Formats: sequence, C-alpha cells, structure tokens
Amino acid sequence: MVLTQEEIRKIITPLLLSGAKMLDRHCPKCGSPLFELNGRVFCPVCEYRGKQRKAEMTEMKDVEEILNEKLKELARTLPENIDELEKYLNVMEKIINLLERYKKLGG
Repeated sequence: MVLTQEEIRKIITPLLLSGAKMLDRHCPKCGSPLFELNGRVFCPVCEYRGKQRKAEMTEMKDVEEILNEKLKELARTLPENIDELEKYLNVMEKIINLLERYKKLGG
C-alpha cells in the first residue's frame, strides 16, 4: 500500500501535536521518519499500515463467516425439485469459489 503525501501528513501531524518527537532517524522498512513518544520509538507509517492490514483481515474474516453461514443454510434447505436443486448447487459453487479466493487473499 503506497501512501500519498497527504495521507502521511494526516498520520504525522497529530503525533507532532500530541508532543511526539520526530527523530533524525528513518524507518529501515519504509523510509519514514521515526518518532518517539513516552519513551517508545516507532514508525507511524508502518504502524498505520499494520492497522490497515488488520482491519482488512478482520473484514475478510467477517465476509468469510457470512459466506460460510449462507453455504450452511443452503445445504440445510436443499430442495427435492431437480431444477431448484440445480440452482442451489450453482449458488453454492459460487460461494465456495468466493471462499477460496478470500482464503488465498488472507494467506
């Protein structure tokens, strides 16, 4: 995830206003200036990215749970009519494909 200068400013400005000190060292991972606050040295950009990834993973887990529930619901209510059954199986196949994609994205 590449951040724009504006996004970086939105991350760094509140730190400066809260009393964090910008150090003359840079993050070896992303090149952003390191900060110190309450004795802790950190990279605000990497922390922001980590929080974003965590939020995305949580969102993916939520979607995965919803898809799994829908799949279970469909499996519990399979119709006896062959045409309706075919429709159900097509929907179930699509849900399974989505779940497989989410698992690949999530690692």
